[in-house]
Amino acid sequence: MSKLETPTMPKMADANDGLFKPGAKLRHIKTGGFYKVVLLANVEANLEPAYVYESLQSHDFWIRPKAEMEDGRFELVDA
Repeated sequence: MSKLETPTMPKMADANDGLFKPGAKLRHIKTGGFYKVVLLANVEANLEPAYVYESLQSHDFWIRPKAEMEDGRFELVDA
């Protein structure tokens, strides 16, 4: 890269970019656990988009890469 070129910054996560929107309720297919999406964020180390979500049973918060969250292990459920 020459001195005149500006490095390209990765696109930051936007709530509208994700399959699951903030407030959406999800069920984990394998465990049957229920979760609520809090927001779509970026992992600091690599700026990869990731979901922050809350367990509706324990109220623990979790972070999972967007690609994993949207690969079929979670399904959207009605309130």
